Amino acid sequence: MSRLARTAGLTDVQQETLSTVRNFVDKEIIPVATGLEHRDEYPTDIVEGLKELGLFGLMIPEEYGGLGESLLTYALCVEEIARGWMSVSGIINTHFIVAYMLKQHGTQEQKDTFLPRMALGEVRGAFSMSEPALGSDVSAISSKGVREGDEYVLDGQKMWLTNGGSSTLVAVLCRSDEGHPEGTAPHKSMTTFLVEKEAGFGEVRPGLTIPGKIDKMGYKGVDTTELIMDGLRIPANRVLGGTTGRGFYQMMDGVEVGRVNVAARGCGVAQRAFELGVSYAQQRETFGKPIAQHQAIQFKLAEMGTKVEAAHAMMVNAARKKDSGERNDLEAGMAKYLASEYCKEVVEDAFRIHGGYGFSKEYEIERLYREAPMLLIGEGTAEIQKMIIGRRLLEEYRLEG
Repeated sequence: MSRLARTAGLTDVQQETLSTVRNFVDKEIIPVATGLEHRDEYPTDIVEGLKELGLFGLMIPEEYGGLGESLLTYALCVEEIARGWMSVSGIINTHFIVAYMLKQHGTQEQKDTFLPRMALGEVRGAFSMSEPALGSDVSAISSKGVREGDEYVLDGQKMWLTNGGSSTLVAVLCRSDEGHPEGTAPHKSMTTFLVEKEAGFGEVRPGLTIPGKIDKMGYKGVDTTELIMDGLRIPANRVLGGTTGRGFYQMMDGVEVGRVNVAARGCGVAQRAFELGVSYAQQRETFGKPIAQHQAIQFKLAEMGTKVEAAHAMMVNAARKKDSGERNDLEAGMAKYLASEYCKEVVEDAFRIHGGYGFSKEYEIERLYREAPMLLIGEGTAEIQKMIIGRRLLEEYRLEG
């Protein structure tokens, strides 16, 4: 275990949980991750192991069969999992966001129906905001939900669903004009619908199609898909929270904790890249000595280690702020922005330390080099984070008068 990125003030339970996850990562994920990633193979055995550890219910309250842990505990577990293979942390993250949204905003019936099965991993979650022409402009969503009696009819095309094929419950953000007259601000006429479906691809229920996996540069293994709704009918009691027009706020609440998760993923990938770089630098010799003894390489290692430590500290701060019940959009935005940027830089430096061998698929750093860019855009691009950070700083430092 690296001496970097230690977290002060953890309870015995948190330390034991992290130790268990770390051992699982070292024994069950790292040895097989590169092979699975190169084959773009879903990590079924790893997912089953995570179920046994209870990680699908880590933040779900104990009354629903979960472990009732904090966001900090969850983020530190994600950091460890991403250190092994980032795709696995993605499988957990989207499930976690849907469970969090249900816990915070769902009706009692919705919580009772879904959370116990989500804690066991029997129901697997995915969430869907983006659309093919949407980008970062969530207000431009065109998918619609129209009420017909005791049902809603959903139409539209969604994009970039992590767990799109393997999930059985998708939280889908659509425009719903019911009760919201023309001219209402776009974000006030959006609704989150809870869509149940079968796992798999093709027509997974009448009116709902999940095309095959999107072929990606990295972040393989996990299924990333589109979602096409064509006359999809769902009962009215599957509106999250039971009231239309609140979907934007519900999704943004989920994305806020998701940003802490992405920061944790960046920390985990950066830690692994540092481990690979510092190990290789002590084994590879040039000019009669290990390259770790060359000042240029020592400078790189110093910068890499500092970035790993700084990103971890900001991620922990953002998680603790959310756990305290305080507003944390500033801290989450900063943590996500810094951790993803530093992750990219640390991975590239580790790649450079490996020299030509870093370009070979036989070395793990090649996989990390393709995975890191996803973190730059996941849960909001760097530009979106800077907008959030800038606006919040102006609120905090607004001049009087």
